[in-house]
Amino acid sequence: MTAGLQPLLHDAVVVLAAPSQAWGDRGGDIAVGGIAGFYDGDRRILSELIVTVDGASPEPIATATPSASEAEFVGLLRLLDDESTDPRLRLLRLRTVAPGSLTERLLLESTLEHDVDTTVVASISSDLATMHAVKAGLGADEAPPTLLAHAEGLAWSDQGVTAGLSAPGADVSATGPGRGEASWTVTVPAKSSVSLELTVSVAADDPVVTAPAGTAEWDSARIVAGDNRLSRWLQAALDDLTALRMSTRTRPDAAFLAAGAPWFFTLFGRDSIWAARMLLPFGTDLARDTLRVLADLQGVESDPDTAEQPGKIMHELRAAPLEIPGEGVVLPPLYYGTVDATALWACLLVDAWRWGLADEVVEELLPTLEAALAWLRDHGDSDGDGFLEYVDESGRGLVHQGWKDSGDSVQWRDGRLAQGPIALCEVQGYAYEAALGGAELLERFGRGGAEQWRAWAAQLKQRFADSFWVEDERGRYPAIALDNEKRAVDSLTSNIGHLLGTGILEPEEARLVAERLAAPELASGYGLRTMSVDEVGYWPLSYHGGSVWAHDTAIAITGLAREGFGDEAEQLAEGLLAAAEGFGYRMPELHSGDAAGIVGAPIPYPAACRPQAWSAAASVAVLSALLGLTPDREERVVRSRPLQAAKASGVSVEGLRMAGRAFLVTTGTGDTGVVTAVH
Repeated sequence: MTAGLQPLLHDAVVVLAAPSQAWGDRGGDIAVGGIAGFYDGDRRILSELIVTVDGASPEPIATATPSASEAEFVGLLRLLDDESTDPRLRLLRLRTVAPGSLTERLLLESTLEHDVDTTVVASISSDLATMHAVKAGLGADEAPPTLLAHAEGLAWSDQGVTAGLSAPGADVSATGPGRGEASWTVTVPAKSSVSLELTVSVAADDPVVTAPAGTAEWDSARIVAGDNRLSRWLQAALDDLTALRMSTRTRPDAAFLAAGAPWFFTLFGRDSIWAARMLLPFGTDLARDTLRVLADLQGVESDPDTAEQPGKIMHELRAAPLEIPGEGVVLPPLYYGTVDATALWACLLVDAWRWGLADEVVEELLPTLEAALAWLRDHGDSDGDGFLEYVDESGRGLVHQGWKDSGDSVQWRDGRLAQGPIALCEVQGYAYEAALGGAELLERFGRGGAEQWRAWAAQLKQRFADSFWVEDERGRYPAIALDNEKRAVDSLTSNIGHLLGTGILEPEEARLVAERLAAPELASGYGLRTMSVDEVGYWPLSYHGGSVWAHDTAIAITGLAREGFGDEAEQLAEGLLAAAEGFGYRMPELHSGDAAGIVGAPIPYPAACRPQAWSAAASVAVLSALLGLTPDREERVVRSRPLQAAKASGVSVEGLRMAGRAFLVTTGTGDTGVVTAVH
C-alpha cells in the first residue's frame, strides 16, 4: 500500500465531542478530500456534507466557534438577492457535535420586501474510511456503504457501524453508491426567516472508546488575569479539554483525555498521563480515572509483537491494527511501545496523592505502582547497564518510543541518526523521580521496598552525571541520549528541559540547563524549539527537529519554576502566550520553530492536531508555574508564591481543588498569593 499526502489541518474548522468530531471548511461545507468528514471513533461516517441554496453554495463571510462543540457559519445568498448594494439575504449555519451525532441548523434570513421561493439541498456521502487511511492520504479500501431511504430519512450500516440521517420536512433520497440528499422546498417570508435541521447519528457495534459519564471537574473554573492572553488561553483550553474527555468501553465510569484530534482520538498512555498531571490544580478525579484505566491495561507478560512486558504501561489503544503505509509499521490494537509511560504513571500517582487523592484510591493502586517500579529495573533496563532504553523487537513497531517518536528524532550534531537501543535523557529523569516518589508512597502506606528504590535512584543519578554530559564551545549540557554503544548523542534539544524538577540534576547542573533553554538557539520567542538551530538536522518545520511543542515548553517552564529560575520560566511563558494569541487561543499540537518576528505571527505546522490534550493542558501548567501553586497535603491547602512577573499579577483563579476542597487564589504585587478556601 502506497501512502498519499497527509492532509493539512491548519485551515480546517473542527467541532468535537469525544468520541465524535467533524472537520469542514470555513464556509461550513464538508467537501470531499483531505481531512474533511464527520468521524466517530476511527471511522469517517460522512465524507461529504454540502449545502446549496437555489443550486448554488452560499458565499462565506464569517466563521465562529462559540465552543469546542459548536461552529457558526454565515454565507450570503446573492443569487436570490435584489440589486441593491447591501446584502439582504443570508444563510446562518450552526453545527453542533455531540457524542455519536452531528446536527446542522440552517436559518435562511431575509429583509427583502417580498417572499422568496427556493430550494435548499444537503448532499451527503459516506465512505466509512478508517482514520489511519485518511491520515495516509488514502481513501476507503472497500466499496461505499449502501444508503437506504425510509420515511424518517436515510440509513446505512457496514463494518460494524450503523448510521442514519434525519431531516424533518425534507424529501430524502439515496442518489448513488454511498450518496444521498435531503431537499427542502421553502418560502422565506418577507422580512422573516425559515429554519431547517438535519441530524446524522451513529452507533458502533463494539466501540473501544465511548463518551464519558459526568462533567469535567474544571467546569467551575474561572480565571481573570491582568494579562488577558493568559485568561483567554485558559478558558479556550479548558473548553477543548472538556470535549476531549472520553472513556473506555470496559470502564465507562472513568474519564481520561484523548490525546488529540483528529489522528489520536483515543487513549495514549504518555499523553493522557501528562495532561492529567498538568490539570491536577483543578482536582484529582481525572488523574484517578486515568490511573485506573491504565492500571487495568498494565502489562502482565512479555510479547515482542505488542511490546507488552510485566508492569509496563501501555502506549496506544485502537479498535483495529494501525498500519502506517510506506513505513512497514503495523501496530496492534493494544500497543505497549513506549519507554516513558510507566515512570510517568508512577509520577502521576505521587503528584495526585500530594494534591489530595484519597488514601483508599492510592492503596488500591499500590500493586500497580510496585509492578511499574519493577519494570523500570527489570525490563526498562534491557541490557543491565542501569539506564532505561528502548528498541523495537518486532520489526513492525515504532523505532523511537519516547515522546519524540518520529524516525529522525534522535540525531547527532552532524545530522547522523543514532542507532538503538536508545537511552533518552529525560526518561532517566522520569525514572529517578518515579523511584523516589514511589519510595515515599510505599513507606507512607507501610509497604516494603522504599530504601531499595531510594538506593536505585541514587545510583541512577550518579550514572547519569557520569555518562550524559557533553560539551561544546558554550560549555556543558546533557546529551539527548545514549546510543547502542553507550555514546552520548551530542545534539542540543529541548529534552533537557524535562530533567528540571525531577531531582536528577545538581543545582549547578540545573543552572547550565536553564541557561541553554533561555538562549536563542532553543528559545524561539514562541516557545522552546525541539532542536537547537546550531544542529545540522535543524529545520523549523521538522516534527521533532526544530518545531515548538506547547507541552514540551510548559514542562520546561514548570521545571524552571521549581528549580528557582523565574526569569527563564517567565521568558518561555511569554513565548507561549504570544503563540496562543497568534493561534486564536486554540494552541495546536506543535508549530514552526521560526523566530518570532519572521512574519509577525507564529507559523503553523500545517498537519498539527488541534485541539490536543497536552497542548491545551499546557495552559494550566503555565498558570501553575506563574502562580507558584503547590499543594500541602498535610494542611489540605493550596499555597501560592507567584513569580516576580507582570503576568503573574492581578490574577484571580476560581475552581482550584485540593483534597476535594475548592480554593480561590488571587495575586497582587506581593511575594505570595492570597488563597481562600471556598468550602
